[in-house]
Amino acid sequence: MSIATTASRLESAVCSVVRGQPEVVRRVLACMISGGHVLLEDFPGTGKTTLAKALAKAIGGAVFKRVQFTPDLLPSDILGISVFDPSSQEFRFHPGPVFTDILLADEINRASPRTQSALLEAMGERQATIDGVQHNFDGIFFVIATQNPVEFRGTYPLPEAQMDRFTLQCALGYVSAAEEAAILSDQAEVHPVDALESVATRDEILELMAAARRVRFSEELRHYVVRLVGATRAHPKIQLAASPRASLALMKISQALAVFQGHDFVSPELIQSVAVDVIAHRLVLSPEAKYSGSSARQIVVDLIESTPVPA
Repeated sequence: MSIATTASRLESAVCSVVRGQPEVVRRVLACMISGGHVLLEDFPGTGKTTLAKALAKAIGGAVFKRVQFTPDLLPSDILGISVFDPSSQEFRFHPGPVFTDILLADEINRASPRTQSALLEAMGERQATIDGVQHNFDGIFFVIATQNPVEFRGTYPLPEAQMDRFTLQCALGYVSAAEEAAILSDQAEVHPVDALESVATRDEILELMAAARRVRFSEELRHYVVRLVGATRAHPKIQLAASPRASLALMKISQALAVFQGHDFVSPELIQSVAVDVIAHRLVLSPEAKYSGSSARQIVVDLIESTPVPA
């Protein structure tokens, strides 16, 4: 099966469950094969968890684990713990749910900052250091985190370092009336996730990830990405600008999106289409900008329009 066919079948399978959200589905899939992580922030009931479950179900052989983040969750509940075995008189390590291919961190902002920080090393370096021992992650390791933007009681805002680990921040939003009616029809007897069959193997996903890294990204586009991200560092309304990690994320996810478009190169338009979702959540606006009603997403839109595009 060709790379383009694998990408198309995976996208179609997830879209058959998550109706009316083709653009978000493609971006989440591209985020996965770029080696990044995604933060889904939207109202309850819009399909965030369904998207994660459908993606995991569509990949045969992929290990999927879900952690419901709560205020009493401990770092060891995510990373794992060493337990003394009386029979062998040794400590045995019991790996936590972070040792997986796809991790759903549900309502991540309900956990304490201490527990949230347990994911920093894993998301940034694809490894976890537990009891002084470094454990490397092999395979996919894709974190899909969700949070509810309208409920603040019992939540802890994600710190800037955690936000910077997410390649994308997406919102699903409400679907059209026709799509919502189709959702009701789909779930009249069984949930479509339960009937979904795998359309790609874990090895084929790893091949997609390798193919994304081979997509041509010209020198001119590298400088364009650096100029675009660098413009956040000189903006008067931005207190904390985007780091080089944002530039890397923008390059890698653009390469991954090109795979889903069937292209072997990246265009400036492709970079512009995803730049807001990659950059905006990393920015911290100055107090004056917040009080004046400015938004990080609109600032990035303005920067895209004002940054010269390579010919």
